[in-house]
Amino acid sequence: MVDVFRALADPSRRLLLDRLNARDGQSLRELSEGLDMARQSVSKHLAVLGAANLVTTLRRGREKLHYLNAEPINEIAERWIHRYDRARVRTLADLKHALEETPMERPDFVYTTYIRTTPERLWQALTDPSFTRRWWQASFDTDWVVGSPMTWINHGVVIADPEQVVLESDPYRRLAYTWHTFTPELNERLRFGDELFAKLSNERRSRVSFDLEEAGELVKLTVVHDDFDPGSTAATMVRNGWPVFLSSLKTLLETGEPLPSTRIDREAT
Repeated sequence: MVDVFRALADPSRRLLLDRLNARDGQSLRELSEGLDMARQSVSKHLAVLGAANLVTTLRRGREKLHYLNAEPINEIAERWIHRYDRARVRTLADLKHALEETPMERPDFVYTTYIRTTPERLWQALTDPSFTRRWWQASFDTDWVVGSPMTWINHGVVIADPEQVVLESDPYRRLAYTWHTFTPELNERLRFGDELFAKLSNERRSRVSFDLEEAGELVKLTVVHDDFDPGSTAATMVRNGWPVFLSSLKTLLETGEPLPSTRIDREAT
C-alpha cells in the first residue's frame, strides 16, 4: 500500500490517472499529447503507476494500451473506508467512486489484482461451481473444452444459449468465454426494469478473459471484459460489478470466506 500512496503523491502521476479515468486504454503517445512533459518522463511515471498496480497494460497489435486499475483503491476502501467513519476519508471515497463509475469512452474493462494463492487453486475458484457460487453467486455447466457450450446458473436462473461457449482454456494460465444472454427470467430475478432490459437485450454478446501469472507467493490475475458495442450499457454494468466480485474472490482465497452476499448485491449494482 506504501507504493500506492507514493505513486498518488505526485501531481504528474495523478494527472495521468485523471486522463485515463476520462478515457481508458490510451497509448504512451496519446497520454503524452498536450502535456508539458517529455514522453520519456511520461513513460517513467507510468512505470511507477504500473509498479503500484494503479495502471495495467494490454497489447493491441503493435501498441501497448494503458488502463486505469481500480484494485488498489478498492483495497484502500476495504482497509479504511469500511472500517472508519466515511466522513474522515471522503477524498478516498470520491476517488473510488470516480474510478469505478465514470463511463468508459473505450468500452473495455481491464482489472489486475494479486492474490495470495496458487494458479491451481485460482483456476479451481474460476471454474468449480462450488467455488464460483460462493464468490459470484453464479456457476457453469460445461467441460471447459474450447468450443464447448456453457450453461450459466446466475442467481438461480438457468441460462442456456448455443452462443455461450468456451473460447480459450489453458489450465492454470488462461481462460476465456462469451458472456451470458440477458433473458426475461434473469430480468425478473434481478429486476433490471423494462427499459434497461431492452437495452441489454439489443447489445451484442461480450466476452471475458482471465490471465493467471505466478508472481512469487502470489498469483497475478488480469481480467479483461471486452467486445462491447460502443456506448454499451452492459459495459457500464460490468465495470461496476467486477471489482466487487473480484474482491470477493480474493477474500475467499485468502481468508476462506467471501464477502457477505448482501454487500455484494448492494455494491455490484
